Amino acid sequence: MIDIKLIRENKDLVKENIKKKFQDEKLPLVDEVFDLDTKWREARVNADTLRAKKNETSKAIGSLMKDGKKEEAETAKLEVKKMNDEITNLEEQEIKLEEEIKKRMLVIPNIIDASVPIGEDDSKNVENEKFGEPVVPSYEIPHHADIIERLGGIDKEAAGRTSGMGFYYLLGDIARLHEAMIAYARDYMIEKGFTYVIPPFMIRSDVVTGVMSFKEMDDMMYKIENEDLYLIGTSEHSMIGRFKDQIIPEEKLPITLTSYSPCFRKEVGSHGIEERGLYRVHQFEKEEMIVLCKEEEAMDWYNKMWKYTVEIFRNWDIPVRTLECCSGDLADLKVKSCDVEAWSPRQKKYFEVGSCSTLGDAQARRLQIRAKGENGTYLVNTLNNTVVASPRGLIALIENNYQEDGSIKIPKALQPYMGGKELIVPKNN
Repeated sequence: MIDIKLIRENKDLVKENIKKKFQDEKLPLVDEVFDLDTKWREARVNADTLRAKKNETSKAIGSLMKDGKKEEAETAKLEVKKMNDEITNLEEQEIKLEEEIKKRMLVIPNIIDASVPIGEDDSKNVENEKFGEPVVPSYEIPHHADIIERLGGIDKEAAGRTSGMGFYYLLGDIARLHEAMIAYARDYMIEKGFTYVIPPFMIRSDVVTGVMSFKEMDDMMYKIENEDLYLIGTSEHSMIGRFKDQIIPEEKLPITLTSYSPCFRKEVGSHGIEERGLYRVHQFEKEEMIVLCKEEEAMDWYNKMWKYTVEIFRNWDIPVRTLECCSGDLADLKVKSCDVEAWSPRQKKYFEVGSCSTLGDAQARRLQIRAKGENGTYLVNTLNNTVVASPRGLIALIENNYQEDGSIKIPKALQPYMGGKELIVPKNN
């Protein structure tokens, strides 16, 4: 959510930003907010003026009664009653106007960074940099679901019976490899100075609306029936929500946290659920990182964070690239975002395995997360980044370490988490 001062002082800037995000249908909201805010401020000024006048009149009543001017005192009492009624009406107007303003402000997108490329959808995202040489081996690489099945590592049929499409059982060494990746990512981030956290996996609706847009909420979140609780789609939600309505001493900034959680997503939209594989599913596990910091430090942290993910995947012998998200591909709360994509030697292209974003003070404004320093209180900036999400990370690792005999070479960095095992071999071997 942007600062309403931007609409009061620079409507054209807000409208231009909406156009850059190709959301012209939202342009009328700016003028609506401006008009509603003008009425709200008028109501507040009128109410404050009446309160001051009421206080003066109330004080005068005592003097009039003391001087024996009973009739004048009674008239003054009637005036006070009338003013009270008017103040009540104005206060009700303020509340209604505030609600209407907030309803619109929650939909107006955040101001994007000047460096964000302009484009209407993800087809206009821009490749930044490649890390590692993409390799296509001379032998065929089967679909990841077939590889894992030959290794005795998956049972989607049983998951379909217990839970439906979009769920899976991971088994044996594949399940262990999945957990090894998460554990390695956890330890890597701890070594970088991040504090490890296991957060709640359900959050209330006021936290959900504080950390994401309504469209994301509708497309992603599972609601718990008859409860004001949602299953998290990523631990970022509950990690940022932890600081709701808090004032953080400035000396404690930056706050750097890494968190483990299962994640639950409806995956509503054009992509849908993948029936056969593990790329797009309803449930997965993830190691996440978040940072709360001063505004002037946010971009430095943004560049550190995505580099951590790149380093981890390179430590697993996986070529990756970063892709700058264009304006039309940015969620409404984001200022700037990039995807980390891993090389798929089977498909001969890159695919998304993580995303890094800076959101300015948008989440902090919605959740009232502030810091207090020598010059008073101010809203913090929030950032988040995927350290590793499995099974997407698992798919990338399996494809890039697949051997011609059907075995999977375990990267040296992960071998200590696999009891020293160097290979996962097919069951028929």
